Amino acid sequence: MTPTALIRWVAAQCLCYPDERLLREQLPLIREALAELPTHAQSPGSPEFPGDAAAAGLPAFLGHLAATPELELAAHYVATFDSRNRRCLYLTWWTTGDTRNRGAALVAVQDFYRRYGMAGDFGGELPDFLPVMLEFAALAGDAAGTELLDGHRAGLELLRLSVEQSGSPYAAVLRAVCGTLPGPSPRTREEAKALARSGPPQELVGIDLAPAPIPASALWQKVTS
Repeated sequence: MTPTALIRWVAAQCLCYPDERLLREQLPLIREALAELPTHAQSPGSPEFPGDAAAAGLPAFLGHLAATPELELAAHYVATFDSRNRRCLYLTWWTTGDTRNRGAALVAVQDFYRRYGMAGDFGGELPDFLPVMLEFAALAGDAAGTELLDGHRAGLELLRLSVEQSGSPYAAVLRAVCGTLPGPSPRTREEAKALARSGPPQELVGIDLAPAPIPASALWQKVTS
């Protein structure tokens, strides 16, 4: 994997519900994957990789996972990605809300996956669940992954800003994801919303209601027909 793909894969695992599987089975694999990053990709300020500065926060987040009791991690995850706090891990919600346009947006995400020869049952999740999208972005190649995530950048950046404001350690993971995308991240909600206005016409209506997070992981397979 490239450094960009590794960071996206690591972030996908970190943003899943912190159950026993993540903490006992996946965490050692995540540490190994992060250790494969070139030294420059783990050092803030390097010009060689666009996600350098952001990726530097991932080791500390993994330390947080390892040092915090499982029940406390679970409670924090649910509180952080609580719909009432406008922190939603389902990226099409940010542009369509729970309107009838949401179904079409979800179908568009699935069609995007199939265009690159990938499909999955998403572990029972919706295709726009951020960990699902990040696993695709890691497996399908940097160009495809960037196209997918950049197409939902307004929602991704709004999520990052909201989690940063909450003071959650998950902000480090979201900064790492945004750091793999081209150009600087917006500094305010207004700048993030402008990203949507400058792209294809979309509705920024999903602000007051979001689905609750569901523990899941993405299960991918190549499409052969």
